[in-house]
Amino acid sequence: MADKIKDAKIIFVVGGPGSGKGTQCEKLVAKYGFTHLSSGDLLRAEVASGSKRGKQLQAIMQKGELVPLDTVLDMIKDAMIAKVNVSKGFLIDGYPREVKQGEEFEKKIGAPALLLYIDAKAETMVKRLLKRGETSGRTDDNEETIKKRLDLYYKATEPVIAFYEGRGIVRKIDSEPPADDVFVQVSQAIDSLK
Repeated sequence: MADKIKDAKIIFVVGGPGSGKGTQCEKLVAKYGFTHLSSGDLLRAEVASGSKRGKQLQAIMQKGELVPLDTVLDMIKDAMIAKVNVSKGFLIDGYPREVKQGEEFEKKIGAPALLLYIDAKAETMVKRLLKRGETSGRTDDNEETIKKRLDLYYKATEPVIAFYEGRGIVRKIDSEPPADDVFVQVSQAIDSLK
């Protein structure tokens, strides 16, 4: 199974909280038959399960800190193995958050074919997250935590984007326009892989 994952089409999807990553990934799943794996969703599901690991993760996430790399990688790999026979590829959403994570991912799982960089202005992301917070029930969708998450995101992600730009696999997507217009850009990036 691990060998099958290495041969799969792997796409890293990077963007700040509220940039529109999740929306674009949903559209990609519908159009291309990919499997969308969000490290955040996997972590939240583990927390919701009430397991011992879930309780430890909850404490880390409530402080706005990053979860240990090996924990996240194991969760992603397990999820990929579970879907490898039915998926046309994998959208790894919100990952890697630092260069070391990308390098470890490649050692343990496989190399990305593409890094989609879903880019929105900081003020746009704050607005979107506050709006989402009205209905999401997520404890991290409040202004103070959002600002911390954005600071952490920018510090961590700039070197990641630079690292993959060096390989020529980054496609920067402007996510300020309406979601369907953004998806036109995203589809062009995916179609360029074939």
